[in-house]
Amino acid sequence: MGKLSLSRRGFLGGVGLAGFGAAAGAAAAAAATSEGTPRPSPLGDAVPFYGRYQAGIATPAQDRLAFAAFDVKTTSRAELVDLLRTWTAAAAAMTVGAAVPGDSTSLDAPPADTGEAMDLRPAGLTVTVGFGASLFDSRFGLAGKRPAALADIPHFPGDLIRPEISNGDIGVQACSNDPQVAFHAIRNLARLGRGTVALRWSQLGFGRTSSTGEGQATVRNLMGFKDGTRNIRGEERELLDRHVWVGGGTDQAWMRDGSYAVTRRIRMQIEAWDRDFLADQQDVIGRYKASGAPLGGHGEFDTPDFAATRADGEPVIPVDAHVRLASHEQNGDLRLLRRGYSFTDGIDPASGQLDAGLFFIAYQQDPRRQFVPLQRKLAQSDALNEYITHTSSAVFACPPGVPGKGDFWGQALFS
Repeated sequence: MGKLSLSRRGFLGGVGLAGFGAAAGAAAAAAATSEGTPRPSPLGDAVPFYGRYQAGIATPAQDRLAFAAFDVKTTSRAELVDLLRTWTAAAAAMTVGAAVPGDSTSLDAPPADTGEAMDLRPAGLTVTVGFGASLFDSRFGLAGKRPAALADIPHFPGDLIRPEISNGDIGVQACSNDPQVAFHAIRNLARLGRGTVALRWSQLGFGRTSSTGEGQATVRNLMGFKDGTRNIRGEERELLDRHVWVGGGTDQAWMRDGSYAVTRRIRMQIEAWDRDFLADQQDVIGRYKASGAPLGGHGEFDTPDFAATRADGEPVIPVDAHVRLASHEQNGDLRLLRRGYSFTDGIDPASGQLDAGLFFIAYQQDPRRQFVPLQRKLAQSDALNEYITHTSSAVFACPPGVPGKGDFWGQALFS
């Protein structure tokens, strides 16, 4: 397997922690923190865990990502439910800066919390859970509860999807403004699940490539262009209801107020991109690199003028520009809520080039009528395809939020 797919031992061991710890810039403290005690840090405060919707979807995007997909190894429905209860309680504690529930002081047993975040505040930590299509087989009596929208993502032209780093029974997205806090969340859920689930693949991300809050500045992706200028914002309730949250028309009541997450690992051919002329780069994207304005416009948030033409009669924004093909105006008002992150996984040994790009995450009501038709169009015509390759793909049904203490993720699914 490549660098994205890690064994459980490797993910939980020194290599994974060392890489993430170096990014954090601080080592964990030696003394344990008691359950429920906040950890002081200047990096930020808690995002509410309980509520109608899961946090980590429409809440402001944080700077760091730790994503993991798990396969369920038990065949016991009761054991799976027990794990979801345990995971939910652990996540609720970690998102307020408390230790994982349990004894972390006994010298005669492993501590309940691994400890690397014990002196850190949650820094906006959110933990978001989704269920993959493979969970709805004959093992747990869930086959009749698989939503029609949880359909497999089809193969698109140019895809080089690696099965070992795609899909999974359960997907967990941990985001925080502190990389060590995000890693700590995934590490501890993996540890708590040992014997019930096994890590299938994981991905670390940095530098959010979307803005999901009105107060957030637009950031740049690894191609140097501003990304997420026209993304849905968490304050746009009407757009969220229309495009993101599952409503009363769902075929599975347990998914109401949930959403569907599509993830794609998109490797960028950075070396080829870096050799291209600025004019060509801007034509590929459809925006000016420095300002982020659409071609022909003046400000980043100007509405693209797709009818404008140059002196030679050609469109100012080329017909194969990414902005044109992905815009909601050109796709019947089709929109997604994107929460992607940049990634770098070292050097590709086969080519000697950087293995880096975008870990795309998008939330929506129904991937069959949102992500799939949009990606099919992009795969066929987008000028950006010369510089990118999709290597991983997954879709997860993310249930509604956890109402209160004692409840758990997906409770309605198992009731």
